[in-house]
Amino acid sequence: MDLPALIEALRRVLPERERIALHEPEFGLAERQALLDCLDSGYVSSIGKYVDRFEQELAAYTGASHVVAVVNGTAALHIALKLAGVEQGDEVLMPALSFVATANAATYCGARPHFVDSEFTSLGLDAAAMDEHLRHVAVASKEGWRNRETGAPLAAIVPMHTFGHPVDLDALVALSERWHIPLVEDAAESLGSVYKGRHTGRAGRISALSFNGNKIITTGGGGAILTEDAKLAERARHITTTARVGRGWTFQHDEAGYNYRMPNLNAALGCAQLTRLPAFVEEKRALAARYREALHDVAGLKFVAEPADTCSNYWLCAVLLDEARGSTASASCELRDAVLQATNELGIMTRPAWDLLHTLPMYADCPRAALPVAEALARRLINLPSSPQLGRV
Repeated sequence: MDLPALIEALRRVLPERERIALHEPEFGLAERQALLDCLDSGYVSSIGKYVDRFEQELAAYTGASHVVAVVNGTAALHIALKLAGVEQGDEVLMPALSFVATANAATYCGARPHFVDSEFTSLGLDAAAMDEHLRHVAVASKEGWRNRETGAPLAAIVPMHTFGHPVDLDALVALSERWHIPLVEDAAESLGSVYKGRHTGRAGRISALSFNGNKIITTGGGGAILTEDAKLAERARHITTTARVGRGWTFQHDEAGYNYRMPNLNAALGCAQLTRLPAFVEEKRALAARYREALHDVAGLKFVAEPADTCSNYWLCAVLLDEARGSTASASCELRDAVLQATNELGIMTRPAWDLLHTLPMYADCPRAALPVAEALARRLINLPSSPQLGRV
């Protein structure tokens, strides 16, 4: 890999600064005014006009019929899995290449992650590989498909739109329908991404978004549940509000709920950020186009572009290094780390993909398929600085 050429290409794309962050939020007067208005109202917790407004505006942007705003993306995915029917002792099929929250959300339901492979095109779940894996590991029962090796029900499929690139939803929906296993989208990274003309997060019965500080827009901490099902939305709203039932001046609770609703203060920030989302998407796509052009002739790597028939928000731009000479895993990891060290020493913040979930100590014993692509991505992929403001010319 031509490291000097890579650094020169990055210098042509990026501004001259002492340090360039991987992804940082941007706030202006609108955000300040919304927060001050919220503070002046006195409604800063889970009740207030901004919570309702944020849900309505997010529904309008994504096209989802119902939106329930919650405290973070992990909480959103936890509730989405719970409402999809995931229970204690189940297994949830998910990519090994994902942020830890995907696996944690299943764990909160008392279920175990079941890791499957990714594809190079979208970096997300490989439907064909999962289908082959299910033919080997799944056995039919009266209650549905079970893992023949563990006996656990296979309760859900959770694709994640890696770095904002939409996964092959047509293939995964067909897989879900063929195996009668519910599809729950982890759309945490893909606000503003579109698959065949439809916003991500709308392929299954329910999905989750994130508005963490490093996402394309932020509410500080925050997430949302998207669904087309009115009953699921009503149920989500109830259990994320501590299952509270208002009776006059008293409050009763009819089950063990969760204190997961988004505070009005966070929603106020979100409303202001939503007005800037179209511009953020445009700027991030412009940055991706500049990276792609600058890196085109750099030997030994490929810019990770959006899959066909999609419009990615390019939440995090990335390059995929060629396998190191000799094609050994350790050699490729050493090459990746050399690039990371050189760029970070220059103040250009780059980072590798997450540690594969099955390599984490709490998930090391979870069931998994063969993971050749995920393992290759983990040792070869590098994320580049991707803040929207970097895309402004």
